[in-house]
Amino acid sequence: MRSLPLPLALTARLSPVVVLAAAGWALSSGPQAATPAADDGVTQKSEGGESPSAPATAAVSKTYATAPPPCDSLGAKTIKSLVPGAKTAGKEIPSTDSKLRRTCSWNALKGYDYRWLDVSFEITESDDAALESYKERIADRSGGGDVPGIGDAGYSVVNLTTEDKQQTREGVVLIRTSNALVSITYSGSDFESKEAPSTDEINKGAIKAAKEAVAALEDGRKG
Repeated sequence: MRSLPLPLALTARLSPVVVLAAAGWALSSGPQAATPAADDGVTQKSEGGESPSAPATAAVSKTYATAPPPCDSLGAKTIKSLVPGAKTAGKEIPSTDSKLRRTCSWNALKGYDYRWLDVSFEITESDDAALESYKERIADRSGGGDVPGIGDAGYSVVNLTTEDKQQTREGVVLIRTSNALVSITYSGSDFESKEAPSTDEINKGAIKAAKEAVAALEDGRKG
């Protein structure tokens, strides 16, 4: 089989530096430490001799404390289906804080068909922080729609780009579940026809990966 040059956009994705920039979470700044209300620990008695309750300390309940291993979040059957020819083990992208942010990538060129899949997890300080980040991110991606039935909220959008007459179609699914964000990026190209997979194929593939990734997140908490 003759060697086919990748379009510049896809070639750039193979660079670790660009991958880190693209999948390295321009999501939000790192979680901020919660500051509990001040309490000197002393209970004062009233004139009647009764001891009123001490001031309550504000505590933020976090459903998820750490990000699960992203390369273990999808089954081998799903990976082979979405990224034919890829190693099912995937490749985890280095993170500045692997406890809170983790990403795994799979990509392969089989024949003339190219596929790329990213699965990312981010753990925020609270449900409110996750909700705020979720709203900010979907506001920057117009033209998509809600994804019902996964987590607390879900959004999906698919875009088509063309460079040097080569089409690439990319789908992004973002799911919020409690204080965690799960992000899926799935893209594909056909280097023989110069066309991209259909919107339906990319969107369904990204949502399928999102369902499994969220299930892996929830199973990790139970364990």
